[in-house]
Amino acid sequence: MSTHSERSGLCLCGAVRVHMTPRSGNVDACHCTMCRRWSGGPFLGVDSEGALRFEGEEAIAVYASSEWAERGFCRHCGTHLFWRLRAGGHWSVPVGLLDEGEPWRLASQIFIEEKPRWYSFAEPTTNLTGEEVFAKLSPQSD
Repeated sequence: MSTHSERSGLCLCGAVRVHMTPRSGNVDACHCTMCRRWSGGPFLGVDSEGALRFEGEEAIAVYASSEWAERGFCRHCGTHLFWRLRAGGHWSVPVGLLDEGEPWRLASQIFIEEKPRWYSFAEPTTNLTGEEVFAKLSPQSD
């Protein structure tokens, strides 16, 4: 269970407010091609302890970006609101969307094999390949 308090964020036009409880104070950077196309650079996300809660849900559009994931955005202003697995309940929110307050820490970089060579982060992080990410998110069989 998370010990972090609920956080919220507002889209650019104010039509959607997102409420979430961070799983931790960690920010993960995703370097996959889809995330870079979606966000214009690495996606910097905060994992949610559970499902998100929304105000203004009628303004949310969802794009099925792959067979296994969806991306939500405000249909009015285009603000990125979340990335989620279609199965399993994993949600991630762009850290820049959230109101100030949490002492965030860049903790990991995923899809590290897709990171362009022209940028790097100075912070020491855990680095995972796409294959390692999928293994970690897959339900473990007993």
